[in-house]
Amino acid sequence: GQISVAPDTAIIRLGVQTTGENLTQIQADNARKSQSIIQVLQRMGVSDIKTSQYSIDKVFDFVDGRQIDRGFSVRNILEIRTNNLDAVGNIIDGAVNAGANVVDLISFDITNREYYYQQALNMAIMNAIQKSKSIGMNLGISSAPVPVNIVENTAMTFPIQREFASTTPIMPGTINIEANVTVDFVY
Repeated sequence: GQISVAPDTAIIRLGVQTTGENLTQIQADNARKSQSIIQVLQRMGVSDIKTSQYSIDKVFDFVDGRQIDRGFSVRNILEIRTNNLDAVGNIIDGAVNAGANVVDLISFDITNREYYYQQALNMAIMNAIQKSKSIGMNLGISSAPVPVNIVENTAMTFPIQREFASTTPIMPGTINIEANVTVDFVY
């Protein structure tokens, strides 16, 4: 059974990456820009903001087989969740205007996924029953099939993830929720 549902939640991961030779200076620059992004998002009414990733890495280049020290890279990625899907493009624009230079991904999800999964599961069982009746009719069996064993085969599904493209318009599309069952019948 499968059901298509419009997502009601957007998850956006974006932030700031700074590079340079003076770690203290680039870390402070990164913190200033990250704080500016948080303030802009809060003024926009976004309240669900958390740190998704914070890293400090050494940066090296290789020239003629030799390793050359290029300093450090500081990366601070925030995860923003919103139920206002129409605001996703504005959230990205506001963050970029405030200093964000990294947009890692945008994904969409459904807050009541279990409700829709149950619908898909019921559809899968009804589909199995209809198929078993059709098979019975083709075999010339007049008695109704009786399910004796039902196994749920559904694998865990994850939100749709979309890598950020060069344009700001964001189209969430739909999320397909699927349930699979194996049913043994006795005629």
